[in-house]
Amino acid sequence: MVIGAAYRPRNPEDNPLYGVVAGHLETFLARQRERDRHVPGFVESEFREFLDCGVLARGFLRVRCNDCGMDRLVPYSCKKRCICSSCGGRRMVDTAAHLVDRIFPRVPVRQWVLSLPYALRYRLAYDASLVTDVLAIFTRTVFASLIRRAREFGAERKPQCGAVSFIQRFDSALRLNLHIHMLAFDGIYAADENDHPQFQALLAPDNDEIARRTATLAQRMTRLLDRRGLGPDSDAEESDSLPRDEPWLAGLYAAAVTGRTAYGPNAGRRVTRVGDQIDPESMDLTLSPRCATVDGFSLHANVAVHADDRPRLERLARYCARAPIAMDRLERLVDGRLLYRFKRPWRDGTTHIVMEPMELLEKLSAFVPALRAHLVRYSGVLAPASKWRPLIVPEPAILSTIPPDTADATQRSRTDSTATPAATAQEALQPGPCRHGRNYTWAELMKRVWELDVLECPRCRGRMKIVAAINSSNAIQKILNCLGLPSRAPPIAAPARTSSDPLEWS
Repeated sequence: MVIGAAYRPRNPEDNPLYGVVAGHLETFLARQRERDRHVPGFVESEFREFLDCGVLARGFLRVRCNDCGMDRLVPYSCKKRCICSSCGGRRMVDTAAHLVDRIFPRVPVRQWVLSLPYALRYRLAYDASLVTDVLAIFTRTVFASLIRRAREFGAERKPQCGAVSFIQRFDSALRLNLHIHMLAFDGIYAADENDHPQFQALLAPDNDEIARRTATLAQRMTRLLDRRGLGPDSDAEESDSLPRDEPWLAGLYAAAVTGRTAYGPNAGRRVTRVGDQIDPESMDLTLSPRCATVDGFSLHANVAVHADDRPRLERLARYCARAPIAMDRLERLVDGRLLYRFKRPWRDGTTHIVMEPMELLEKLSAFVPALRAHLVRYSGVLAPASKWRPLIVPEPAILSTIPPDTADATQRSRTDSTATPAATAQEALQPGPCRHGRNYTWAELMKRVWELDVLECPRCRGRMKIVAAINSSNAIQKILNCLGLPSRAPPIAAPARTSSDPLEWS
């Protein structure tokens, strides 16, 4: 956490979401078991590990300044992809930094956003192979448009495109809305007389081009669904398309797509929407430039970044890789309900939604991606197997070297199987490169975002170094008690309330 120009480790209990999960998770899980609808293990694990994230009682690193003797305790993180805003923020910043520093060359980039009809959003939520097929059609359609326009200017020799796509499962109202953000070169690479790639920038597509691409996408998507037996004729047999091995997820996804509650006393009802409601007849339905909608498929391509505007490219990549929920827009009301504000008001005047705690857990459960489901995909010349990729991507910057004492301590932790969490945490904090040479350290990312060196001693401006990783429960308790810090993890509400309790969702 950054406060002004100072840094201190965050306190999970200050997070309203932490209080909701700690106070209602066991009840939430018990309610599903009562209905013979078991929560999948990957969803439950996401919540449980979130409750340990940032908790000193679960283990920490001891960081010390050798000049003045100042100590600092840094708790471990959960490194999950959905629930935790801190780890989601780290992943967002790390992904954006990697793309700007090591993937995208200095060429113009355009964002293409594909939104899908409601019925298709539901199927994509659980069908990873269908997501791959939809992304492939989207990629081919965008690349074909770029290559066709490039050939009008004479780019005939091996024209190729490049893009990085992000699979997002959410929208600003916390609905299950699987859509795709693609950051594609605003131009193509073509071979010169020596078969070396040369970039050719293109003019921005006009509105007619976007409309044609959207119509093409709608046609190709419809044919894809027909081939897989998911077209309009299959609506009568909707149950055949459900994930039969996960009936709880099926009901959850179906409700989350339309912003309704799946289970509990409010099942089937929409989440409360609040704001200055506007008469639908007075709403401005004019589409923005370079945006079109055909049969529920919406394509938007009005955001572009110049070749030398690397800071804006990094901000755009952060937006595409962001976590589902923004903590600064979540607020707990005095009656125990949760208020979530939108980044911008909707066209009908809605500014926020109000939920019960159980409803928020439902919504977050729908956002958790299945195991081994990749949310960032590389295409064209940026694909790992592309022959031109080594000639296009920028050379990685020379990273600083890990101090010898820190490197030795890290190596010892790696060889000790009982210290795996400590080794991971050390790599996240120390100022040098990690063992894979890909991920940025946490200290580097915080300095990149907030221009704050968290390893600088606030007392003497010396350098702080990791001196120990504390994992033993006895050692944790003694150190925290000595420092006057809580030596027990925040309590988790138990036993779970049953459905016969009068305050079923409180």
